Amino acid sequence: MGRISVNTIRVYAHHGCLEEEEIIGSAYEVDLEVEADLSLPSETDHLADTVDYVHLHRIVTEEMGIRSKLLEHVGQRIIGRIWKELPTVNSVSVTVAKLNPPIGGDVERVSVQLRGRRS
Repeated sequence: MGRISVNTIRVYAHHGCLEEEEIIGSAYEVDLEVEADLSLPSETDHLADTVDYVHLHRIVTEEMGIRSKLLEHVGQRIIGRIWKELPTVNSVSVTVAKLNPPIGGDVERVSVQLRGRRS
């Protein structure tokens, strides 16, 4: 078993419950960690045998481009795509953070972390 992490994926998106968030958008950061059996790629040195972090990055950026009201919703969509497209992944942890959220105070970020394990 091994872990692959893709950290601080920066995107600009339009998530949120407020109309202004839909219009103006905001900066987001996503951290992603997956667990998979990495013994084969450790031996073969072939990209086709591992979980390609370019594929992980593409899933995150595409799902972040689809508007959601809640960070929980977009995070779960990311996990769902990983289950569908990357069958060798056994578990996923995704953190979606909104930078400078419009909550009426000086807050750097709010974030939601979701985890899933393939059954």
